[in-house]
Amino acid sequence: MKKIALSEVKDDLSRYLRAAEKEEIVITRHGKPAGVLIGFESEEDWFDYRLENDPRFLSRIQQARNSIKAGKGIKLE
Repeated sequence: MKKIALSEVKDDLSRYLRAAEKEEIVITRHGKPAGVLIGFESEEDWFDYRLENDPRFLSRIQQARNSIKAGKGIKLE
């Protein structure tokens, strides 16, 4: 994870966006973290990111886990 000042990112955004495909870049303002630049190498990476951060999807996963813990799951066998 790299830390880059906002002023540098503004001057060369496309360069940092390419770099963000490989690792997250923390953008700082006055030396303090202000945001994160995350790049995607492919459409699949973009889809995975959206899915991993979708509250509806995360809620469904939690419901499924709770159901399994309560013995309501269905065995694959």
